Amino acid sequence: MDNNNNNNQIENANQKQNQNEMKNLEKKQESLSISLNQFNKKEMESILSYIYYGNISFENQENLIQLLEISIYFKLNLLKEIIQKKILNSINYSNFFQFLFQNRNLNSNEIEIKCFELINQNFSQIKNNENLFNLTKEEIIKFIQFKQEKKEIFQFDFFQFLNNWIKKRNERLKLRKYKHKMNAKKRLFHSFFSLFDKDSISKQDFDKLKQFDFFLPNSFLVDIQNKVIQDNQKEIENKEKEIEEKKKN
Repeated sequence: MDNNNNNNQIENANQKQNQNEMKNLEKKQESLSISLNQFNKKEMESILSYIYYGNISFENQENLIQLLEISIYFKLNLLKEIIQKKILNSINYSNFFQFLFQNRNLNSNEIEIKCFELINQNFSQIKNNENLFNLTKEEIIKFIQFKQEKKEIFQFDFFQFLNNWIKKRNERLKLRKYKHKMNAKKRLFHSFFSLFDKDSISKQDFDKLKQFDFFLPNSFLVDIQNKVIQDNQKEIENKEKEIEEKKKN
């Protein structure tokens, strides 16, 4: 009897183990099916062509991001480098917004920087472009940091853009009460301007920025004010030196 009971217990344990393994296998197959279904057939065929024959065709720019996404998913590192290089060479003035927005899922730093470079170079021409107002808060923060790393002077039209971006954002959020709008605007201005280095603001633009003083961090205003005072003092000292040198001559 004991042997029979032991055998039954072993059989039951084996059956449960087999059932669990089958369930796990079904889950993996289902997960793989869902993962593969998120990719288009044409892009998958291109990837398979690369895997089997070592070549891949880039029919149009629209599928480049998805090809990159698939290569990352399947850990095809060499193909990833090839596609990313192709994307970077394909980004230009006419399509950088498209690539920037498509990159949101991938979060490729190289693609983002290339797009930021084109935004930066052409900002005066695109400052009223609707696509620019579709940037996320995180993208604007990254763009500010990008400009800071390049040690660029921020022009006043960029601050005007920030102000307009905040207005449009509040409209999308449908903030109706004036108090809520002002508080939201102040929070965003604080988060943006806390990133600015005082040396990145020109003296000429500081006076223009005073119209936003209610929304700006006090520490930022104090730093810029001190910088302006120091710059003015330097100008006075330089002029005095010039006058003295002229007298000597």
